[in-house]
Order: sequence, then structure tokens, then C-alpha cells
Amino acid sequence: MFESVLTLLAEHDDLQSQLADPELHANPARSKKVNRRYAELSRIIAAYHVWKEVDDNLEAARELADEDAAFAEEIPDLVEQQGVAAEKLRRLLIPRDELDARDVIMEIKMGEGGAESALFAADLLRMYLHYAESNRWKTEIIEQTSSDLGGIKDIQLAIKGSSSDPAEGVWAHLKYEGGVHRVQRVPATESQGRIHTSAAGVLVFPEVDEPEEVELHPNDLKIDVYRSSGPGGQSVNTTDSAVRITHLPTGIVVAMQNEKSQLQNKEAGMRVLRARVLARQQEEIDAAASLVRKGQIRTMDRSERIRTYNFPENRIADHRTGYKAYNLDAVMNGALGPVIDSCIHADEETRLAELGDPE
Repeated sequence: MFESVLTLLAEHDDLQSQLADPELHANPARSKKVNRRYAELSRIIAAYHVWKEVDDNLEAARELADEDAAFAEEIPDLVEQQGVAAEKLRRLLIPRDELDARDVIMEIKMGEGGAESALFAADLLRMYLHYAESNRWKTEIIEQTSSDLGGIKDIQLAIKGSSSDPAEGVWAHLKYEGGVHRVQRVPATESQGRIHTSAAGVLVFPEVDEPEEVELHPNDLKIDVYRSSGPGGQSVNTTDSAVRITHLPTGIVVAMQNEKSQLQNKEAGMRVLRARVLARQQEEIDAAASLVRKGQIRTMDRSERIRTYNFPENRIADHRTGYKAYNLDAVMNGALGPVIDSCIHADEETRLAELGDPE
């Protein structure tokens, strides 16, 4: 059982040798890739050693049980420990999404519901900012269009992690957040106290590590500049600083106007465009490899309603996993972990069923 780990042990040793070579660290992109794989394998190897130790102890206890009753008494506990260790190792052996260690670019957009939808989008932003803070991730607002009453029409933010371990990656956790988020509550603008239903959309893209990773040919880009229309001071409306970039092969369009400088807006736009193109490429790879499974948790359908936030009942429900809890107030303050864990667990269950018993 778990003989497949032996090849990973050899790979782990090889990566350890590479990390000791100063030449590796002269190439940041290569160094980052090796560090991520080493961190992933280290977790597997540690779990394997725990399982192997328990398995050896169990075998020894069974051999000595007839001679010493004390060993026989240990067997039930060792069997239980072996099962727990084996299950943990099996889950770690599930092939990971190769993008799991990546940082992300998240977009939150108002949807159906007018002003209330914009207010809910602002609430979602606050929720994700608090969740990022609890994980010690850094956040950066790239572009934001505000609405009246303190709402948000559209916002793009970067979320950066600090760990090279894919299991702790930002994408590993936030990739499940893409879709339609529905809210049920009495809007601040409702004078009759009636409950309204509105929605906001969330898109999540893995961020590109190096610009060269996603090649964008100048001939494939249509770049338009225009006068900014949002708030930001007198110069915003008097200079052509806003930038719209269209990637002709895919039709992806990115527009930026937050910065006063046209160059800064272009750089921010290219950053978001690369992330979107990378996500599109990965979707095509997954589809070609038939990895888009029925019931997949991280859906490709960005119009799918994934979650409902019911304020009168203080209830949050994820429609993909069946998760339901009555602590919405805590979730909106960033306690999103159990909700995301339910998505990770459901995805793992599907992958485990496909993986079967390790050999």
C-alpha cells in the first residue's frame, strides 16, 4: 500500500538538492516553482512517515500479541491510528490543481437588485478583506467603481499569500468563490420592511507569476485611451488617462481608470488581462483533459448561483455542497473558513472516488 510514495521520496530528495544549489535562486521563477513542489511533497512525505510508523507498530503488536497481552491491548488503538493516518495520506496524494499556490485577482460586481446589489457587493468585499486578514494575506485594490450610498458597482483586487505550500495557497481556497452570490434581506432603502432578493457576481483568477508566463503579442491587443469619468480629482476628467485593453483572440476586455497616469492604468490592465488569459487557458486544458467533472465544485459556469446569504435568519447556505450554518453575522466579518472547507472537502471526495485505492 502507498508504494507510489516511493517515487515521490526520490523526487523530494532531488528537490532538496536543487534548493541547496545557489544557482537555482538566481532564477526567481524556477526557484518559486521548486519551492512550491518541495513544500507540497514535504507534506506528503511527513504523512507517509507517520503512516509507516503506525503500520510498523501495528505489525509488531500483532506478532507479539500471543506472547504478551499488553501488545494485544494496543492493537485496537493502533488500527484506529492507522486508519486516520492512511486517510490523511490518501487525501494528500490526490493530484493537486497546479495553480493552487498562486495568488489571485478577484472581481466583485453588482448584479440584479440595483442599489441594494451594490451595497451587498461592498459587504462581500469587506468579508473577503477580513478573511484575507485572518490568513495573513495581503490585499491590493486595483480598480474600483463606487455607487451611491457607499456601494460598489465593480471592484478588482489582488490577494497575495505568504506560503509556498500549495495547500495554503490563496487560489487553493478562493477558487471556489466564483459565481453568483444571492442575498435576502431588508434593504436600507426599503421603507416598508420587506425582504428583497438581490445578487452580486464574483470572479476569481489565478495571478500570473511572471509576465513571460502568458505571452501577449502586441498585434493581438487593441488599446484605447479615453477620459476618466469617475471620482478622483480634477485631473481625472481632463486627461486621457483611462485605458481599455481588448485581447482580440479571446475577446477579453479590461478597462482601468483608477490611476491618474495612463501608463499605470495600462500596467494594471495588463496584469488583470494576463490573469484572465491564464484562467481561460487553464479552462481549455481542463476541458480537453476531461477534468470538468459532473458536480464539480469549482464551476466553469460563472452564472451559477453558488451561495445564499439570508440575513433575517442569520443563515448562510452553499448550494453546491449542502453546507448550511446560522452564523451569517460571523461569516460576513470574515469567518469564511468552514464554508470554503466544505467546498474543499466535497472536491476531495469526488477526486478520491476517481483516484481509487493507491497502489
